[in-house]
Amino acid sequence: MTVVVLSALALAAAGGTAWYFERERVDADIRAALTRTIDELRTLAETGVDPDTGEPFENSDRLLYTMMSREVPATNEGMIAFVEDNLRYRTQDVGVPLALDPEFVHAVSDTWQAEEIVIDTLRTSEREYRYAAIPVRLGDSPPGALVLAFDRDAEQARVTSTFRTYGLVAAAALVLLTVVSWSLSARLLRPLRALRETAAQISETDLSRRIPVAGEDDISDLARTFNDMLTRLETSFRAQRQLLDDAGHELRTPITIVRGHLELMDPADPEDSATTRELALRELDRMHRLADDLVLLAKAETPDFIHIGPTELGALLDNVLDLARPLGERRWRITERAEAVAVLDDQRVTQALLQLAANAVKFSEEGTTISLGSALSGDDVLLWVADEGVGIAPEDQSRIFERFVQARGAGSRTGSGLGLSIVAAIAAGHGGTVAVDSRPGHGARFTLRLPSPGIESPEPGTDEIIVEPDDTAVDAPRQEAGPRRNGES
Repeated sequence: MTVVVLSALALAAAGGTAWYFERERVDADIRAALTRTIDELRTLAETGVDPDTGEPFENSDRLLYTMMSREVPATNEGMIAFVEDNLRYRTQDVGVPLALDPEFVHAVSDTWQAEEIVIDTLRTSEREYRYAAIPVRLGDSPPGALVLAFDRDAEQARVTSTFRTYGLVAAAALVLLTVVSWSLSARLLRPLRALRETAAQISETDLSRRIPVAGEDDISDLARTFNDMLTRLETSFRAQRQLLDDAGHELRTPITIVRGHLELMDPADPEDSATTRELALRELDRMHRLADDLVLLAKAETPDFIHIGPTELGALLDNVLDLARPLGERRWRITERAEAVAVLDDQRVTQALLQLAANAVKFSEEGTTISLGSALSGDDVLLWVADEGVGIAPEDQSRIFERFVQARGAGSRTGSGLGLSIVAAIAAGHGGTVAVDSRPGHGARFTLRLPSPGIESPEPGTDEIIVEPDDTAVDAPRQEAGPRRNGES
């Protein structure tokens, strides 16, 4: 409807403007014709001769007669001449019969007394005139006046007829535009109506509806974008519901354990009370860790989760090794070191590597080797933790980074199932990824790949640092610089 209204206004404005200027042009043509006749009469009076005497004109009557006899009025033009108060001459059977309009004759009958030429517009009951009255005085003869007039209504009628036709054509075009725009808008806006209806039917428990899309225009692209948004929302809401369900289950378990032991505890038995107290504190610690992990994962969705800055990869790896050693009696070692300055959040990366180290301790035996390393791959930093533990089944490797998911066959080595989710969130916060390479019974290797444009490598090289279970450390000789991986033993 808006398009139709704007089109109608545009057509009306264009037509009205053209009509106005066309009428002005017709009036200008009339004035030009009147001016030419005035110039011709003035020239005849100054240079012409009387046909009867061959001498210059000395009589106003003769000048007016000669002028009217030589002029042939146009279709909508007429002429009359006065000698004093008397209507002396008129045009016959040609042009506009001015003498037959008594209102006009009366209005111009005294123009012979005027001192100057008059050009004016006059409306009578017959028509509207655009006229010129030219007073004539020669010698001592009686003065007179030549009155030349155009039927202005008749001259403008051609313009009116033309724009009447324009109005009919514009109206027909507007009707056609209305039909076409109505049809096109119905087709183009169908996805928007479907979008509105779909949005109205969406609830917090049902995000499964989608808009059918069949087109390549902007509206279809909008519908596709809306469908993609619904898909993301559905995935997010499903994950939130799953998180709440899993968190509720995980939190109910220690609560149930503590409650059951408190109900069965014998307050009079000091040993039973001490055992129950120890169990309650242990379960409360587990609930506290679970709550902390959930808060951390929630914060991972916020923009300020990662604070990047220049980080020395060698110092980062040494710090992680020092922090990881108390986690378990293992043979800790750094198998490859990238001596470079990368743009990372060193605290979050340390947190991720320590989580991987804690997992490696949990799923490996005492005395086995856990290795750490770093390397450069183009603009990416690779950081890894590898163990010689039980490994991960292939069918579990794609699931273990989900919240509350644990690898099957872990036996008594249980946890909240949020550790690897935290590692994945830290990697995603850097715009990177975390991957696992494992076979059951042959350990696992977790690798963080973090993009870090503008890596600086002042003196690249690799050291191998081995920490035995008895906490003794041996520094291997510095090897040739480069981000390649050394063999592991």
